[in-house]
Amino acid sequence: MSNISKTIDPKIRTIVTILLLFSCFVSLASQTMMVTALPVIEHEMNTSLNLVQWLTTGYTLMIGIITPLSSNMYEKFKNRTIFLSTIATFIVGTLIGCFATNFWILLLARLIQACAGGILMSFQMTTMISIYPLQKRGTILGMSSLVIAFGPAIGPTLSGWIINAFSWRYIFIFVLPMMIIVWLIGYFVFPNFTQPKDIKIDLTSVSLSLVGATLTLASLTFFETTPMIGWVMLLVGLGILTVFVKRQLKLKQPMLKVQLFKNRSFRLMTLVGICAFMVLIGTEQMLPIFTQNVLHLNSMVSGMILLPGAIANALCAALVGRLYDKHGPKYLIISGGILMLIAAIPFVMISKQTPVWLITVAYMLRMVGNALVFSPAMSEAFIDVKPDEVSHATALNNSLRQSFGASSITILVVLADLPASFVSGMRLSMWTTVLLVCLMMFFFILYLRQSPRKDA
Repeated sequence: MSNISKTIDPKIRTIVTILLLFSCFVSLASQTMMVTALPVIEHEMNTSLNLVQWLTTGYTLMIGIITPLSSNMYEKFKNRTIFLSTIATFIVGTLIGCFATNFWILLLARLIQACAGGILMSFQMTTMISIYPLQKRGTILGMSSLVIAFGPAIGPTLSGWIINAFSWRYIFIFVLPMMIIVWLIGYFVFPNFTQPKDIKIDLTSVSLSLVGATLTLASLTFFETTPMIGWVMLLVGLGILTVFVKRQLKLKQPMLKVQLFKNRSFRLMTLVGICAFMVLIGTEQMLPIFTQNVLHLNSMVSGMILLPGAIANALCAALVGRLYDKHGPKYLIISGGILMLIAAIPFVMISKQTPVWLITVAYMLRMVGNALVFSPAMSEAFIDVKPDEVSHATALNNSLRQSFGASSITILVVLADLPASFVSGMRLSMWTTVLLVCLMMFFFILYLRQSPRKDA
């Protein structure tokens, strides 16, 4: 894997980088484009908020479930084949979304998109690490982190404009030609620089992961209406996931190499990244729902409220990779955590009278804090990972982050629906994000206590 960076043509490497980052950006932006559309679809299709939120939760969950396959696929198939097949799958899902006539077809479209998105995200990171030298890893993972953070961040703003000017269906219509162009360029330009290995994909593990994660997460939506069913689903789901983990420990070629969690830096910094992502995607989900259902703003304005935060996140993420390479993660992550806590003050006190400018500024501050945390956490997680385990570590990191991100969306929506007043529910959900930030800082302090790095 390390020899690829020495032999690949720099021009080809640049083209590959652009294709990977752009396609991954479109996929991740699509992940959250439904955020500002949920209230519209909820009323148009006469569907409850608990059900309609699965258009985003299901997408995020499917990414988490399908991501573990990416490490096996990266070794089993040629990288060119993986890229073209993945983009083609995303195109199929997008095409179905263009013509969806009811909620369930729309959900199917989203899940097909997510299958491609889950593979694409890990494939992008693994390929980027493979084709660039080790001394540029911080910068490269910074670029990757920029896409992973900025894609979901800008999604609601883009969809807010689209819905206001056209309709929610154009979220799919506008994405379709972009991905077709990516596939065409990839077909003529994308090289093959890996050789397939005789790797067996364990379909039993795939099934256990899919059923276990779906039951566990879906149980949360039942606690409010039918608690008994919710508890049964939760216990069965957790039981199946336990069987899944034990199976991975026994397999010679596991779907998800959970043994990597024994690596201290990978374990703790992955947990830091998970908490940061849960805060990011959870806040991003709840604010448009609040501004549309409580403040009665339209989709475009709701999306614009998130725009300064998305821009600030992108600008910071572009710089953080280089700062990490020079100074390490310590001051970046601590500063980011403090900013995220300060930004929470208006959110935990939010009301119908809260001015839009204050929500906008608070969200922007939280996104800056998230950018300071996210990229260093990802880079530091890989610092002690062996080169031949990078694809497995990437898959595990992405899978856990997306799965917990999906759970944060469901948890915050369920919590917001518990009180009679949605305003009180919104405050409750925002206090939950404060708890997540505190947990994030706790994991990082644990890491600093025994870190062998002088600059950590």
